[in-house]
Amino acid sequence: MSVRAPLKASAFEASETFELGRFKRARRAYGFDEVALVPGRVTINPEEVDSSVELGSLRLAVPILAAAMDGVVDVRFAVEMGRLGGMAVLNLDGLQTRYADPTSVLQEIAEAPREHINALLQKLYQAPVREQLIGERIMAVKRARVPVGVSTVPAHASRRAGLVAEAGADCLVVQGTVLTARHISRSYEQLSFEKLCTGLSIPVVAGNCVDYETALELMQTGIAGILVGVGPGAACTTRGVLGVGVPQVTATSDVAAARETCLRETGRRVQVITDGGMRVAGDIAKAFAAGADAVMVGSIFAGTTDAAGGGYHWGMATPDPNLPRGTRIKVGRRGTLREVLLGPARVDDGTQNLVGALRSAMGVCGAATLRDFQQTELVIAPAIQNEGKLFQQAQQVGMGT
Repeated sequence: MSVRAPLKASAFEASETFELGRFKRARRAYGFDEVALVPGRVTINPEEVDSSVELGSLRLAVPILAAAMDGVVDVRFAVEMGRLGGMAVLNLDGLQTRYADPTSVLQEIAEAPREHINALLQKLYQAPVREQLIGERIMAVKRARVPVGVSTVPAHASRRAGLVAEAGADCLVVQGTVLTARHISRSYEQLSFEKLCTGLSIPVVAGNCVDYETALELMQTGIAGILVGVGPGAACTTRGVLGVGVPQVTATSDVAAARETCLRETGRRVQVITDGGMRVAGDIAKAFAAGADAVMVGSIFAGTTDAAGGGYHWGMATPDPNLPRGTRIKVGRRGTLREVLLGPARVDDGTQNLVGALRSAMGVCGAATLRDFQQTELVIAPAIQNEGKLFQQAQQVGMGT
């Protein structure tokens, strides 16, 4: 069975459902391990494909964003990411804006025993965010003349918007576990994305989202990009704690269908950014084929020698004082950021030279641009991870690791 990606709205509405019980029906959803790309009838030299992406007036040669996680992005990492052609997103609610010198704090997190880590994170994140540090961190990256994005929770987005734009940020990401255009609360005022986008000269990205209708409503507010993914991150436990989430291939395809609807109705294209769940380069290629315009990566980058966490990684909701939805994981330090992004790869498992692998996949599938790549045929392939891989699995090498 095969499908074309991204799904159009009509296909979304006509999706087959299955009976869970007399009261409830459900659609089948797919993750990266369950699908594969079909090679094209024409192949292209990978060196001649265009894998760049535009976000508002910002153009990135590398269509990969570094996730706004404290185990990944600090000023030094953001500068290197920008120099290599991508963009890092700095967490404005994280350690970099709570501590003037977070080095010792990061070391304490790395050295903490497993049984104490959640309590320690909750304690360390009680320190208040210092507005002065927000501007200082952004300007420190901009002095290197590279792009930088910043991430904030919705509650502080309006208040921080002017500050981050004045400091020189190139993109404002408004990020929550699940974000909608219509939020109901009696205790605080809802963020208006229309006002936020109108009042800013830099692109606004909103997230996270996993379904067509919600994505379409968010897109119609004027945002430039939308993050796709609830709970797929390597350090995230949202799916276990809350039971919510949609596997990333289906989520990306549904949100991409909303992008096409928005484009037809408004003439404006909102960039779809798959956020999380990608462990190797093949997953990234599948995200683009499912409809993504860019991807956001966390744990792969946390395992670089340039990352802030010293070989450890934890989710943005891990330090929540009331309901943690993440954990600290050890990812090690397997290579430099340059090796991971641009190669040359020293390993055979798809965790290095992500851009080279993406461009090769585009070439094999006959896609000259990322928009062409979104039309690549996908097949539902439950055997894709283990077919013919007995020796790799037995020896725990290659695809068996």
